[in-house]
Amino acid sequence: MEIRELSISGAWEFTPVQHGDSRGLFLEAFKSPLVSEVIGHGFELAQVNTSVSAAGTLRGVHFADVPPGQAKYVMCPVGAVLDVVVDLRVGSPTFGRHDTVLLDDVHRRAVYLSEGLGHAFCSLADGSTVVYLCSTGYNPDAEHGVDPLDAQLGIDWPTTGRSGESLVYELSAKDSAAPGLAEAAASGLLPDYAEVMAHLRGRAAQ
Repeated sequence: MEIRELSISGAWEFTPVQHGDSRGLFLEAFKSPLVSEVIGHGFELAQVNTSVSAAGTLRGVHFADVPPGQAKYVMCPVGAVLDVVVDLRVGSPTFGRHDTVLLDDVHRRAVYLSEGLGHAFCSLADGSTVVYLCSTGYNPDAEHGVDPLDAQLGIDWPTTGRSGESLVYELSAKDSAAPGLAEAAASGLLPDYAEVMAHLRGRAAQ
């Protein structure tokens, strides 16, 4: 497994070694001891989610209250998505910045993002299937969003899909109504960097 730390602290890219022959291929998509070593504490798997998206679908930017927050290990076993990690931690040195990784069924990379970070993606092909390994279960009262098209975030969303077709963005009603970064920060909705880091240090000490 090849590991690369992203430009946003608390996020990593994992690229598996693929073993293939005339029958197909095999890979280790997730290794708990390795992930735990990289992130500095155990990854407790509480829930696995799957979404299937048409080309042009935008999902996010989603995040959860910390504590407990929700860490995610994200893969795309079918199709392709541009996956985006956004630093929503107020007070972080990289607050408001983002990094991107292409997740697809060719390189079969995965992205890990720790508690306090925001997550979004754009589907580049019909039927793109994203699988999320989550450290906590669904809690609608603690889960929030920021507008993925907010100019302050400056995410350069792709305009063409995997096959070269022009993309028409589709968002859920909830994501379309999400506040921009400045509004979310002013309302106290976003995680606090110091509180997030204290929470993670507590996890590491357990």
